[in-house]
Amino acid sequence: MAEAVEYDVVVLGGGPAGENVVDRTCAAGLSTALVEAELIGGECSYWACIPSKALLRPALARADARRVPGLAGAVTGALDAQAVFAHRDYWTGNWKDDGQVDWLDSIGAHSYRGHGRLAGPRTVAVEGAEGEHHVLAARHAVVVATGSRAVIPPLPGIAGARPWTSREATSAREVPGRLVIVGGSVVAAEMATAWQALGSRVTVLVRGSGLLPRMEPFAGELVADALREAGAEVRTGVSVEAVVREGSSGPVRVVLEGGEIVEGDELLMATGRAPRTDDLGLETVGLAPGEWIDVDESCRVPGHDWLYAVGDVNHRVLLTHQGKYQARIAGAAITARAAGTTEPDTGPWGAHTATADRRAVPQAVFTDPEAAAVGLTLAEAERAGHRVRAVDYETGKVSGAGLYADGYRGRARMVVDLDREVLLGVTFVGPGAAELVHAATIAVAGEVPIGRLWHAVPAFPTISEVWLRLLEAYRG
Repeated sequence: MAEAVEYDVVVLGGGPAGENVVDRTCAAGLSTALVEAELIGGECSYWACIPSKALLRPALARADARRVPGLAGAVTGALDAQAVFAHRDYWTGNWKDDGQVDWLDSIGAHSYRGHGRLAGPRTVAVEGAEGEHHVLAARHAVVVATGSRAVIPPLPGIAGARPWTSREATSAREVPGRLVIVGGSVVAAEMATAWQALGSRVTVLVRGSGLLPRMEPFAGELVADALREAGAEVRTGVSVEAVVREGSSGPVRVVLEGGEIVEGDELLMATGRAPRTDDLGLETVGLAPGEWIDVDESCRVPGHDWLYAVGDVNHRVLLTHQGKYQARIAGAAITARAAGTTEPDTGPWGAHTATADRRAVPQAVFTDPEAAAVGLTLAEAERAGHRVRAVDYETGKVSGAGLYADGYRGRARMVVDLDREVLLGVTFVGPGAAELVHAATIAVAGEVPIGRLWHAVPAFPTISEVWLRLLEAYRG
């Protein structure tokens, strides 16, 4: 084995979570190495959040414009798919990470291209793309931030069908005439919205009862209704049994339970995620390869005072912004422990303890209409044993919503803990709803009493006035 190069911190994985750890530890004066096998910036930057929103933004802008008097008649044509793709390519840096490499250099981080594996406690072995080998030793911490990958179920014929995952769905350069999507997740709903708007004839096959199963049921219902109105077919309660692709470029046939066949030109499998831990050398430190990595509230792996895991790989919350939040927590904890502070900060900032990824997780889904939520749904709150009340309001009745779009359709719900009179969860569905969720996040994370929220007066005339209507409905 090559002679080890020593750093204070070694980070495995250069996505947003890994980058944020590097940023924090370098800023604290700790020498830090980052190991990445693909592009620095990770899944979010090149195959998920960024390209998907670049594809979706023209679709949503056109939909909003068509609801505005005086403008609707001017927005009648199809989207320019090549211009949309060019916009997406710009935001992904044309799948080049030069800018991220320059940023790492500017903060004093050291980067290694290649596949990194644990080779025992505090040790990482890196095999470079051209066969070179490096051994990195960490004085204080190794951080696993390798993220997750798409799961494709082992259906008969699936390998020969060459299905899309989220990566192909966000990077494709041609609009398929017919796109079949299997799954009801955020990926399924957003990509159905994007590709339907770009001209595909979309069919969504959902095994469960509806889209967006982790949100309030009405969120998925409103999104499915809008997709159907746009021309897509959304079918629930259906199970896929096999897939057949004719030749190398022929149509793909999706065989449903009972024998019915749904045909498309491309197939997107949006059926879940798995951790990228199969070949990380976890077995060398007593952990199970291929499994999610359990962590404590400082994102440290129990029983390993030098090992941390942030982002998707720890399975707390599979969202980029929460992974970055965990990275900030882990970076602060590593820095404090390196300086000899062993107890986490439990003061007002709670700088060393992750709590927001347990009870105040915000999420925005960029469908038409948008769906955004934070905290618990009504069903989750009831299952957790809280005494709760759900308060609903039709957002279209708010003046600001009516001015935003003719025929505004949307709904808002807040879930109130009746014993403490604080919010446990809030959900918004409707055009522009994604911009409402941060106010709700503050209310949930801060456990702001309902009585104080009454004095947080929303500006008139904005969609945020829905807060006033929800509070009025709660007070009766």
